[in-house]
Amino acid sequence: MKRIIYISVAIVLLCIICMVWLLLPLRASMNEMSSPVSVYIDADDTNDSVAYKVGRPRRWDLLDRVLDTKPRTGHYTIQPQESMIEVYRKMRNGLQTPINVTIPQFRTMDMLAGYLSRRLMLDSVQLAGSFRDTSFCARLGYTPQTLPALFIPNTYQMWWNISLDKFMERMLRENMAFWNSERSVKAKELGLSHEEVVTLASIVAEETAYVPEMPKVAGMYINRLRIGMPLQADPTIKFALGDFSLRRIYNAHLQVESPYNTYLNKGLPPGPIRIPSVNAIDAVLNREQHGYLYMCAKEDFSGAHNFAMTYSQHLANARRYSRALNARGIK
Repeated sequence: MKRIIYISVAIVLLCIICMVWLLLPLRASMNEMSSPVSVYIDADDTNDSVAYKVGRPRRWDLLDRVLDTKPRTGHYTIQPQESMIEVYRKMRNGLQTPINVTIPQFRTMDMLAGYLSRRLMLDSVQLAGSFRDTSFCARLGYTPQTLPALFIPNTYQMWWNISLDKFMERMLRENMAFWNSERSVKAKELGLSHEEVVTLASIVAEETAYVPEMPKVAGMYINRLRIGMPLQADPTIKFALGDFSLRRIYNAHLQVESPYNTYLNKGLPPGPIRIPSVNAIDAVLNREQHGYLYMCAKEDFSGAHNFAMTYSQHLANARRYSRALNARGIK
């Protein structure tokens, strides 16, 4: 009888030891650092690759075999001192941590596509193709030319594995929130649509990075629009040529055949030549009212401009700037 008791006790102790051996690693901390660790699981990941991404902790493979779960895409954070079973449960149930995505002021939609693909689980080729697709843009109420006006530079919190459709829906909601009644009324008073305001703002943003000067630049271009004068904006020539490195614009550049050439075509170009800042958009909506029709970069290369009401005054400003360029050997 005693022998049976001893054997039973031994079996129980052995079972307890085995259970501890199996389960203790599940309670062990996976992150000994003081800050969270990010793990990204994409559509191509397998159970094995996920195990590799989390550092192949002991018993992780056992959980995969016992629970027979498939990886769920997303961005997950392993908090300091968080146990393996907590992390595994989080990933198994898709309990993601959102990420912050900042929409920058890019000059082309291809640049935006590449940027988004590096920050979200989106394919850059699909993004770029969609941005150029007429029917895709039309569903959003835009054209491929006006689509840059949809994106309002800001930082947004979203899921890393957001789909393209959901991402665009989010951008639409943010755009609608940005164009509140106050901004919409100001655009209507200018006689411009939201997209036209952003198009003009994109030119203003390319002309100057000096925020206090933006309303004056905007006012000058609105003056030109109202009298039917070509905008003659050098940044539109760079956009038409696809060469943003140009330091000087020559007469040969002004002959480029493009709807974006504001020397040959009156009015606004077909769409924004970049995603402009909120400051630039608001500068158009709150443009400075004055009589200037011309502007030229200052010869001190401060980034500010000399403004003129007459062409003769403008030519004098342009000559000073040209001499400064020549003195520096800028071609």
